[in-house]
Amino acid sequence: MATNEKTPEISENKGPSAEQPDKRVKFEIYGEEMIEKSVKSSGNSGRVYLPPNWVGHQVKIIRID
Repeated sequence: MATNEKTPEISENKGPSAEQPDKRVKFEIYGEEMIEKSVKSSGNSGRVYLPPNWVGHQVKIIRID
């Protein structure tokens, strides 16, 4: 191991979300379809039902409120 190698610096600042957790951010996503639904309680978790033709496809979930 060379003695002049630099190690990555760890910053105390974790980005805007660490400073202002109540601020909203903008996401730009390209996709095929969009459905807006409410999350229902399911035991100790939450659940969202999606159409059966979405089974096997990749989805992204974004909390909007």
